[in-house]
Amino acid sequence: MSIPTPTNTTPTAATAATEAAKPSNFLRQIIQNDLDNGTYAQRRWAGSPGDAAHHAKGQPDPAKIRTRFPPEPNGYLHVGHAKSICINFGLARDYNGVCHLRFDDTNPEKEDVEYVNSIRDAIKWLGFDWNGSATAEPYQASDYFDFMYQAAEYLIGAGFAYVDEQTVEQMRVNRGDFGKPGVDSPFRSRTPAENLRIFREMRDGKHEDGSMVLRAKIDMASPNINMRDPAIYRIRRATHHNTGDTWCIYPMYTYAHPIEDALEQITHSLCTLEFEDQRPFYDWLLERLTEGGLLASPPPRQYEFSRLNLTYVITSKRKLAQLVYDHKVEGWDDPRMPTIVGLRRRGYTPAALQMFAERIGVTKSDSWIDYSTLEGCLREDLEAKAHRGFAVLNPVKLILTNWDDVMGAGHLEPCTQPALPHLPEGTEPPPPRHFTIGKEVWIEREDFEEVPPKGYKRLFPGNKVRLKGGYVIECTGCVKDIDGVITDVLATLVPDTKSGTPGSDLVKVKAAITWVGVANGVNAEVRMYDRLFLDAQPDAGGKDFIESLNPNSLKVVTAIVEPSLANALPDQKFQFERHGYFVADRVDHVTGSKPVFNLAVGLKDSWGK
Repeated sequence: MSIPTPTNTTPTAATAATEAAKPSNFLRQIIQNDLDNGTYAQRRWAGSPGDAAHHAKGQPDPAKIRTRFPPEPNGYLHVGHAKSICINFGLARDYNGVCHLRFDDTNPEKEDVEYVNSIRDAIKWLGFDWNGSATAEPYQASDYFDFMYQAAEYLIGAGFAYVDEQTVEQMRVNRGDFGKPGVDSPFRSRTPAENLRIFREMRDGKHEDGSMVLRAKIDMASPNINMRDPAIYRIRRATHHNTGDTWCIYPMYTYAHPIEDALEQITHSLCTLEFEDQRPFYDWLLERLTEGGLLASPPPRQYEFSRLNLTYVITSKRKLAQLVYDHKVEGWDDPRMPTIVGLRRRGYTPAALQMFAERIGVTKSDSWIDYSTLEGCLREDLEAKAHRGFAVLNPVKLILTNWDDVMGAGHLEPCTQPALPHLPEGTEPPPPRHFTIGKEVWIEREDFEEVPPKGYKRLFPGNKVRLKGGYVIECTGCVKDIDGVITDVLATLVPDTKSGTPGSDLVKVKAAITWVGVANGVNAEVRMYDRLFLDAQPDAGGKDFIESLNPNSLKVVTAIVEPSLANALPDQKFQFERHGYFVADRVDHVTGSKPVFNLAVGLKDSWGK
């Protein structure tokens, strides 16, 4: 049997230096042990997935290992999937192997091409190619439906499967529980010939949806309830996005998944701990089909690792969909969402997510990871990449009352500041930022206090500060409206103190503040995002996560930014000095001609404070 799919190319080689730098974990130890023992050294690969006969015609597999990432295309990927992607693709890269992208599309009622496309895009964005080539198409479980059906007929003929016509409730009751063994179905003793006849009638659409299922015949007294004759096929009349109406019976996930792995010659099937109880059935099924000569030997092995539990985040697809469809957020790519498209729009980078996955490691025990760990990875990545810029988020006008006398009426003095101030030695810096200072500038309202609190070092009557990249100024007072609200801050320019000029440092000040010139400042919409939930574990213990939504998770302000930020490109990241890291929004939510920026992360960790 050969399943038509693109031919894989030679996998990317990992260098010894890269391998040595990776921290060890139990998955790396398993893989290394298998490589040392030659566990999969005799495998053959025919260039595409297929059964034992197909691969027997192939060449020795050039991939030392094969892993897989098998999402069901029923939603958008989230940060937990990002961890799994980095593990599976990263291990394949590091061990001179190949990672397969396979869509586990066995449930036609919940799947959609929209999700297929979003998954492909997310993996590419994270920096990975699948199936051994930058141009290879993903695999699809639905392409294996013919073989899955043939395998089911083999199990029936060998006495390992039977058609059960009990109701769902009867099967549930007869299955037993942890303290009581199950009861055999009255249909369990049917002959293979009779089971095969009825199963083919199921395939041909002669029975109603839900009227019967095909079950594996294993052990109704097994202490592992998953081994008590699990269902492997059900009748479901639904149009499939790939196979259309070809089938009215569909395989169950627990049946399909190990077969998919085996057809693709996966060596290490890595999944999260909730699938640990399913491993005995995974092994049982592959042993039966390998014994029967349908699948190549040795079969894949499944290994489980802990899923990602991240504070202030939910990762249930159902609950994330509820947030979207109940309009609690603006969509799947809302920057408050933990989806990969949301994280991307928030300003997260592939490097930051890969660093996060590496930093939290791989374990067998569940634990909670503080969200600040993820934010720290983003700060670390953006520190040397994000160009700097001045932005005033809560502006008040500062008037330099002696400007006209000192500099001349209407004069605008050019100023420069480095785009990246802390580059490694020997690195070529990017061109500096250019802007001007004049009689009026915008400053942060919090940078002036008429009556300063103890320790306050910024503007107050009689105090001097430096306008960063500009001049030293001395505050003389303020102007208020009839309600007592400060409308203007007043100050005088200290001559000959322009940054970077001889003697500019002779006047000592205790603070430098950011600013934007009134003459060439640009209005911008800035979205200040906070955590979406107030509870660190919003859905733990059956809690209603909706009740934990943060009503102040988004604050939109009209800010004033320096000219260099006016034409920011979508997805371009900046550090607004003193405020944090921001990303130019890649989605067309622009009001008029104003640029729009999303807060990615603050300059310091504020979580838990």
